[in-house]
Amino acid sequence: MQKIRPCLWFDGQAQEAAEFYVSVFGGDSRVVDISRSSDGAPGETGSVLTVDFVLAGQEYLGLNGGPHFHFSEAISLSVDCADQEEVDTLWAKLTDGGEESMCGWLKDRYGLSWQIVPRALPELLGDPDRAKADRVMKAMMGMRKLDVQALRDA
Repeated sequence: MQKIRPCLWFDGQAQEAAEFYVSVFGGDSRVVDISRSSDGAPGETGSVLTVDFVLAGQEYLGLNGGPHFHFSEAISLSVDCADQEEVDTLWAKLTDGGEESMCGWLKDRYGLSWQIVPRALPELLGDPDRAKADRVMKAMMGMRKLDVQALRDA
């Protein structure tokens, strides 16, 4: 078990969300365990309380805590994408039922914010030619889904 793992608060959708995320990321992703409510715990006795799951090797805990709290952009999951194909694939899957935002950010159907970041972006933004890096930043600021070729062309 990982020493520190994010806990994601859901309103009854923890298992559905975990299964969705596992389907999106595949590979080293899986639902590990599901615990159910007992007397005195949130939800009806026997309903899903928590879901332990792994996405790309990272452990998470999904909690069905009720309607009291919601996700915001104050926390997001940033995904390192090898290339444009991976950006496109993840963007399409995670925005299905969700919404696009700016600069490679999106909210999925559960309201969780994601940053879908091509691996080339940090390199381009860190270019020693500050004018070039500034052009990349300006180009990125005008995008929703990030376009690696357009960033390189900047």
